[in-house]
Amino acid sequence: MKNQLFQLTLVVRDYDEAIDFYTKKLGFELLEDTKLSDTKRWVRVAPPGSEVSLLFGKAASDAQEKAIGNQTGGRVFLFMHTDDFDGYYAQLEANGVQIIREPSQEPYGRVCVFSDLYGNLWDLIEPK
Repeated sequence: MKNQLFQLTLVVRDYDEAIDFYTKKLGFELLEDTKLSDTKRWVRVAPPGSEVSLLFGKAASDAQEKAIGNQTGGRVFLFMHTDDFDGYYAQLEANGVQIIREPSQEPYGRVCVFSDLYGNLWDLIEPK
C-alpha cells in the first residue's frame, strides 16, 4: 500500500488575492478554480511540477478568520524544496516577498524563511 499527502488547505481571506500572490509573486500554477456556490470555490495552486497542491479555503467563520496567517501558531508552516536556491530567492526579492530570515547554510542544506501575503511562514530549502 502506498499513501502520500497530495493537498493541504490554506485558510485565506480572499480567493483572488491569494491566487494573485501565489501565482505572480511565488510563481505557482493555478491548477483549478471551480465555483461551487455564490461564496465557495475550489481553488488549487502548486509550484510547477509539484505533486502536492494547496487548496485555498476562504475563511467562513470568526475562528477561521483568526487562523489566517497563523495556522501553526507562528511556526514555519510550509516547506518548499528547490534545486535553484539563488534563482528562486532572487525571484522572491524581485517580487517584494517578505524575507523573514536571510539565507543560511544548515546541515541539511541552504535555507531561508519567507512570509506569504497573510504572514504564514515558509522555509525555502535547497537540500544538500
